[in-house]
Amino acid sequence: MTAIYLLIAVSFLVAVAFLGAFVWSIRTGQYDDDYAPSVRMLKDNTRKASESQTSQESSK
Repeated sequence: MTAIYLLIAVSFLVAVAFLGAFVWSIRTGQYDDDYAPSVRMLKDNTRKASESQTSQESSK
C-alpha cells in the first residue's frame, strides 16, 4: 500500500513539472510561429510580381 502512495506522489510531481515546463514555454514564446511570416512574405511577392507583369502586358 505504501508503494501505491509513493507512486501517486511521484506521478503527481512529474505532472506538475510538465505543467510548469509547458507554462514556461508558453510565456517565453516557444510556440510563436516564426515560419509562416517568411512564407507569407514570399507568397505576397510572387503575387505582386504577377500583377505587375499583367499590367505591363496590358499596356503594350
